[in-house]
Amino acid sequence: MVNGPIVLGVETSCDETSVGIIDGDTRILGHVILSQDVHEVYGGVVPELAARQHLVHLDRVVDRALDQAGLRLGQVDAIAATAGPGLVGALLVGFGWARAAALALGRPLVPVHHMEAHLFAPSLEDREAEPPFIGLLVSGGHTLLLHVPEWGRYELLGETRDDAAGEAFDKVAKLLGLPYPGGRPLSELAVKGDPEAFAFPRPMLRGTDTAGGPGYFDFSFSGLKTAVLQTVTQLHDAGELSERRADIAASFQAAVVDVLVEKTLRAVEHTRCPHVLLGGGVSANRPLRETMAARLDGRGKVYRSSPRLAMDNGAMIARAGRFHLDRSVEPASAPTARPDLPFPGLRRSD
Repeated sequence: MVNGPIVLGVETSCDETSVGIIDGDTRILGHVILSQDVHEVYGGVVPELAARQHLVHLDRVVDRALDQAGLRLGQVDAIAATAGPGLVGALLVGFGWARAAALALGRPLVPVHHMEAHLFAPSLEDREAEPPFIGLLVSGGHTLLLHVPEWGRYELLGETRDDAAGEAFDKVAKLLGLPYPGGRPLSELAVKGDPEAFAFPRPMLRGTDTAGGPGYFDFSFSGLKTAVLQTVTQLHDAGELSERRADIAASFQAAVVDVLVEKTLRAVEHTRCPHVLLGGGVSANRPLRETMAARLDGRGKVYRSSPRLAMDNGAMIARAGRFHLDRSVEPASAPTARPDLPFPGLRRSD
């Protein structure tokens, strides 16, 4: 039996075309994620191609999700869609479809911030994944460290000053000749390597750092990426790169994980909030999840999604949309999609 309200969520912020449908108990009734492989030959997402692929596939993805749920579009009570941040062309395809459908059906349209939706994703599988917690959002475009006392209230503790963690994974994977997207191939290669083979730097992580100091919670991965590039160049010139690729991957991954975990634990100590929620595509990284749990050492819980819900997906958009729907968001208040959409309810730490 389906309990209402039924929310359909549309996600097209980058290169996944996804639609998720949840019921009033936030159970997933239908969920389709179509990943675009057209970008692999370019080593990164081509915005124009991404938007075109969304146009080609979105209607069929919607139909398939509705088939899974055993519903017709007219039975949906509200439509949520990613309004930003993301690639502007890709965003406009999904949000435009959602706006047209909402107008035709006379249903509420709920604009959703993509990164806020990543915070909601673990709650679709774990009913205990509720605030308060420290949220670590790590994806291809963002690295954010948040204190979340309750849904809708977000305190920004730290963020990346240059490359996002996922972007660094992709760039290092490319240096090692691995396919795009590089997170999974690099992690699979790292299993075969020695994480202590190379002493790569841990940027913005010094033992002399103190709470309240500049960069105490912030991240930077450009220097680490440069260190890997220099090592790859030296090994290539010496004819030793092929045999050391796994060691480079393992050492790079260990450096990223160390920084992410240590910064998160600083936030735990600073706020005295023992629980941590991991969101975004990089949260599927097994060493990150295992190291975070080990370092917390039972003081709190680590909430996380399955790898499927860690990636960009429509179910998390529907879940965030449900939260804002309950706060009486009116269709007329929905803006057009924009790549620089502000994070709702976010304030910077004092």
